[in-house]
Amino acid sequence: MKRSFKSLISFFSESWAELKKVRWPNRKELTNYTLIVLGTIAVVAIYFWVLDIGISAVIEAII
Repeated sequence: MKRSFKSLISFFSESWAELKKVRWPNRKELTNYTLIVLGTIAVVAIYFWVLDIGISAVIEAII
């Protein structure tokens, strides 16, 4: 029990040390990254929407 508690404390202290090394994005970078993600999601959603319409049309033509 003592060993697991020490390893847990060690885990959190090492995690905190790693978080101190992280370079966090500034506001402008975060905005740009967010817009890139939203744009990518929109493109992929439109792609699958068109693909779905095409597959549905093929299936309707077969039936």
